[in-house]
Amino acid sequence: MEFLNELQTAAFWTGLLAIIWVNIILSGDNAVVIALAARSLPPRQQKQAVIWGAGAAVVLRIILTIVAVELLRLPWLRLIGGVLLFWIAVKLMVPEDGVDSSDNLWAAIKTILIADLVMSLDNVIAVAAVAKDSFVLLILGLAISIPLVIFGATMLMKLMGRWPIIISIGAALIGYVAGEMLVTDPVVKDWVDANAAWLHWAAAVAGAIFVVALGKWLAARAEAASKEVVDLGEGGESKAPH
Repeated sequence: MEFLNELQTAAFWTGLLAIIWVNIILSGDNAVVIALAARSLPPRQQKQAVIWGAGAAVVLRIILTIVAVELLRLPWLRLIGGVLLFWIAVKLMVPEDGVDSSDNLWAAIKTILIADLVMSLDNVIAVAAVAKDSFVLLILGLAISIPLVIFGATMLMKLMGRWPIIISIGAALIGYVAGEMLVTDPVVKDWVDANAAWLHWAAAVAGAIFVVALGKWLAARAEAASKEVVDLGEGGESKAPH
C-alpha cells in the first residue's frame, strides 16, 4: 500500500525524472568504459558484454548508494581508485590479441565492473540525494538508466570502429576522471582547496595526457612486437625445404 500511495504523489514522479536526468548526465563516462572494454570482442560477445556489464554495473551502483556517503569519507580510497583508473584506461588503449574469446568476454565484464565501481562513487551520491529516503524511487531510476548506458555504449563502439581517435578520447576521459580523483581524496583535499585549487583541473588534464601518451606508447610496442613475430614466422617458412 505504501508503494501505491507513493506512486500517486507528484514528488515521486518529479524525483524519478530527476534521477533519470542525473543518470543521463553522469553515465557518459560509464558508457565510454563499456565501449572501450568491449570493442575488441566479436559482435555477438560485444552485445553480451554491454548488456551484462551495464546491468551488473547498475546493480552494483544500487548497493554502492547505500554506503557511498560513508565510503567517500574514507582516506586513501580516492587515491587508490584514481591509480586503479589510470591502469584501466591505459590497458584499454592496448589491443589484446591471441586471447580466447570466452576469456576476453569475462575480462571485459570484469574491467567494466571495476571501472564502474571506482567511477560511480560520485554518481551514486547525486542519485541518492535526489531519491532521498525512497528505495523504490532509487531502484526504478537506476534500472531505467540501464538502456541509456547500453545505447550509449553501443553507439560509441560503432563510432570507434569508424573513427579510432574516439578510443584515445575515451581513454583520455577516464584519465581525466582519475586525475581529478587524486586531488579530492580526504587526505589531500583540504590542503589542495586551501593552497592549490588549480590542481583540480591541472591533475585532471595531466591525467588525460598521461593515459593517452602511455597508452599509445604501449600500443606501439605491442604492434611492433606482433609484427616482429609475424616477420620471423614468415622468414622461417621461406627457409623451410620443399
